[in-house]
Amino acid sequence: MRFVLCIAFIFSALCCIGQGDRQQLDTIRVASTQIPLKLNETGRHITVYEGRHLRSIPSSSLDEVLQTIPGIEIQSRGGFGVQGDIVMRGSTFTQVLVLIDGMKMNDPLTAHFNSNIPVTNQEIRRIEVLRGPAAAMYGPDAVGGVINIITKNFAPNSRDQSTLYAEIGLGSHGQKNGNASAQYVGNRLRVAGSLQLNQADGELIQGQQTSSGALEDYRNFFNVKTGSLSLGYRMKNGYTLNARSGYDYRDFNARYFYTTSTFDKSTETVTNWFNHIRLEKTSDRSNTDVSFAYKRGTDEFVFSPDFPSTNNHTTDFFNILANRMVVLNDQLTLKYGVQVDNRAVESNDRGNHEDWHFGTYAMGAYRKGPWNFSASVRMDYDENYDFEISPQINTSFINGNFIGRAAIGRSIRAADYTERYVSNNLMNLTPGRSLGNPDLLAESSWSEELGFDCYLTRAWKVSATGFLRQSERLIDYVSTPSDQIVGVGDLQEDAAYFFAQNISSVQTRGLELTSDIRMRLNDAAEFSLLVGYTTVRTENDDGIISVYLANHARHLWNSTAALKYKKWNAAVTTLFKERQSRQAMAINETLSPNYFLVHLRLGLQISEQLGIQAQVQNIFDERYQNILGAVMPGRWIMASLSFSLGG
Repeated sequence: MRFVLCIAFIFSALCCIGQGDRQQLDTIRVASTQIPLKLNETGRHITVYEGRHLRSIPSSSLDEVLQTIPGIEIQSRGGFGVQGDIVMRGSTFTQVLVLIDGMKMNDPLTAHFNSNIPVTNQEIRRIEVLRGPAAAMYGPDAVGGVINIITKNFAPNSRDQSTLYAEIGLGSHGQKNGNASAQYVGNRLRVAGSLQLNQADGELIQGQQTSSGALEDYRNFFNVKTGSLSLGYRMKNGYTLNARSGYDYRDFNARYFYTTSTFDKSTETVTNWFNHIRLEKTSDRSNTDVSFAYKRGTDEFVFSPDFPSTNNHTTDFFNILANRMVVLNDQLTLKYGVQVDNRAVESNDRGNHEDWHFGTYAMGAYRKGPWNFSASVRMDYDENYDFEISPQINTSFINGNFIGRAAIGRSIRAADYTERYVSNNLMNLTPGRSLGNPDLLAESSWSEELGFDCYLTRAWKVSATGFLRQSERLIDYVSTPSDQIVGVGDLQEDAAYFFAQNISSVQTRGLELTSDIRMRLNDAAEFSLLVGYTTVRTENDDGIISVYLANHARHLWNSTAALKYKKWNAAVTTLFKERQSRQAMAINETLSPNYFLVHLRLGLQISEQLGIQAQVQNIFDERYQNILGAVMPGRWIMASLSFSLGG
């Protein structure tokens, strides 16, 4: 009933749109297509989310921001950015590529850490979401889509000013949060720093009654800290130097995050240090850039304090990328580049391993009248999967307020160190545990999409996209008898393990619908409404029952309504998800077939410098889980006071 009322409210708002002064929807050039193109030239379904908008919605972490963007499903294991798997177009959580300023962030150990992004909300210029394959531009992992987080110093704006911002707040269950940022903007030099903190004792989760007795109560505590420093320097002769270093620390209760065992009393501490330096040379008809990135991650996982169960992992990821773009004429632009990276892991559970990867690509964009074409091809070599080639073609046709678009492309994904080696070093492995497979092949997928964008008014755009994906050799964990597993791990006889395997054939199809309204009601008021609906179906010809392949939502609805009037601002976000129900008898927990959430944020700018904010997450106190066993927070109230100068 709440979901129906929410839909009625939103469509009532649509019907009330008048014919007053409206602002044109965003027409900025998109960086995530490698060759910067306007949205209507890309041939792809892309959403651009400006930083100033994300800072006014009810959220306290980056993954909560991403969940408000149509087509993105966040399978959170805990609230407030503790950990969340990112899913797009029915992909697994391993098949979405996350970039910071165009550089790969995906974790070599496990994609469960891909949302551990060392970027504070205050330093985000914009988020670009490209749905569908992009391996021909970026290489492995870009299957379901790409999320490119662009920071302020890597995307300077001539209107930027020196700023100072601080915010401190309190919330339910002993929550304390705050963030601070400072930015200096000179004629040639830009320097910025930011810090974001969020911690709480946690909500008390009542232990369930089971056949073997009552499970103990626990608190879903968390302690999340993120900080960064960055600079940009504009030199003579068209050269620009940018540098950024970000650090992310997370300590949290991880009970039932990965298992439904009655012995699970997990806690986890994860760190992520990401560094990026880019030198760029720009002229009237060309652009050349060279980037170097280094990422180090650590993970300490304790399954239970009752017996020895600590796993420690350290990963290193070096990445060098060089690109050159040439504008041949007003119609044709070419770009090509090379990439070299090295990833390594040291682990008492997975062992010590190292892999090299090399990639090269070329692409072109051609404009002729109402038609726009772009094509790219990429070749990748990896010590894990040898050679792979990924082509891609996109096209769009512009006819007044209507844009038709189509795309087809191949994408690949390599197994991470968890899929290849998890539990391989453990002695006398307990039945039912996950077990890595060192012989996994790279996943391969072909994707097709057909869609349109239509500007019903200058302020209102609607989009629809149908997509198909045919996948081979997809990687997932399948319950396998120990006598069928040869040469891997120390296994018990007559037992079964969730063994990582290449599943032969999987088909995915779906539909995305989006409505985007951004309008100025008058000189004192602005209104925006973003609504998205996605439906996805996944089929496996072999009928194999696996852990993650069909773990996505079958129906996903999200919306964000925001109103700014004089000194007041308000925002409401909604989320409805329908998925396959599951049950864990051992801990007496059920993954419900659907749930509906509403979040609210109110703000008042008391003066030019001072503001107050109030926020309620999960207004209706819905009890829900995204991952079976990992109970999400109920109603949570927060309030904060902010101070700002400049900007």
